[in-house]
Amino acid sequence: MRSGKVEEMREQILSGPIVKTLILLAYPLIINQLVQVLYNLTDTFWLGRLGRAELSAPGTAWPLVWFFMSIGMGFATAGFAFVSQYIGARDYAKANRYAGALYSLMLIFATFVGVFGVLSAPYLLRFMNVSGTVYPYALSYTRIVFGGIPFSFTLFAFNFLLRAVGDTKTPVKINVATVLLNLLLDPFLIFGWVGFPRLGVTGAAVATMLSNTLGSLVGGYLLFTGKVGIHLTPETLKPDTHFYSRIFRVGLPSSVGSSTTALGFVLLTRIIFTLGGQFGNADVAFATYSITNRLTNFMFAFSNGISMAMGTMVGQTVGAKLYERAKAIAEKTMLMNFTILGTGTILFVLFRIQIFGFFIKDPAIVAESAKVVEYFSASLPFFGVFSAVNNVFQSSGHTKKSMILSMVRLWGIRLPLSYGLGILMRDTAGMWLGMGISNVLGAVAAVIWFLTGSWMKRIIDG
Repeated sequence: MRSGKVEEMREQILSGPIVKTLILLAYPLIINQLVQVLYNLTDTFWLGRLGRAELSAPGTAWPLVWFFMSIGMGFATAGFAFVSQYIGARDYAKANRYAGALYSLMLIFATFVGVFGVLSAPYLLRFMNVSGTVYPYALSYTRIVFGGIPFSFTLFAFNFLLRAVGDTKTPVKINVATVLLNLLLDPFLIFGWVGFPRLGVTGAAVATMLSNTLGSLVGGYLLFTGKVGIHLTPETLKPDTHFYSRIFRVGLPSSVGSSTTALGFVLLTRIIFTLGGQFGNADVAFATYSITNRLTNFMFAFSNGISMAMGTMVGQTVGAKLYERAKAIAEKTMLMNFTILGTGTILFVLFRIQIFGFFIKDPAIVAESAKVVEYFSASLPFFGVFSAVNNVFQSSGHTKKSMILSMVRLWGIRLPLSYGLGILMRDTAGMWLGMGISNVLGAVAAVIWFLTGSWMKRIIDG
């Protein structure tokens, strides 16, 4: 580990100006988030040229992929908490050891996930009640993305580890390069430009898999050559039950929380197709949901980048037992997120027709989007607050709190209300209203729990 550079960043995190340090850490992450969103928007744009069924395929597949990735995400969160807190405590040897344990664990797990996902995709899509027109496109997309899961997981681990030491720039450079490659490959593989095979929706999945594979290989090279803040060696990668058990113990609640959240979105997909079919058109309802997701992800690029930067600062300040500073960092982040998302929501409302029309010229989808504005959009700033508190709990290693918070918002509020209000109102407007209410109530509960200060305790030894 390049302790000099890490030590310098550590001192700024522990004693520098909070907002200035947040912005310093956040701006590369925001750029990374924006580039990722740019890919998703471009993907949606090109597939929208093929039709609403093709446009819906990635949105149908990703809840399944996210479900399995979220299990690994919980252990990555635990690894992040240990690495960042050991750096805050200035124990760099243990930080490296936990980094190696996390990387090897993720690789083993991802291999099993990839094989299982490819084999089970047809049954999972049927469970989601995917319409017959969307199903064949979703199946091919899902299987290809699952095939590349081991590379996606290790790239994911690379991003977490470097963010834990305060290096937010290196992962961005790699992610920007992979996304730009993805953007370049997309139209060539989807439409068969200049001699490439015309693969349609499958081409979009192939572009994603190839890009993630390249990014994972570059990230692995940097970690194993010691050219970044973490240096992995065969010794650090060796299976160790002590390290694995600690990561498992801290990561399990986060994995349960993340995976049940992802499973909730699988069920939400089923609800959208079901209610859309009962009170309108299933494909229209889900295509509108897919575009809305892409647009809200664009707004969240800014707040997510700030929240992730906050996670690095909270992890290290908790590791150094600077609890009041950690609390002040979190509070400033919540305020920034609410302001950013409030501004984005106003723009979303004002330019809704132009935005949805850009992706697909479908009057039914543009009409459905009016319900999004009326019943859902005002809740987005509240989700920014919820997300920040959730990140505080995870970064401080109090993953049980994060698990409970996420499960209550989704399973206790969003799913019952989305389906129940949809049936009660006999309109997809009820579905959007249920989603909105869950964001507001989730944020209120999160802030109340945050203010108790029960998360202000580190998880490392000493």
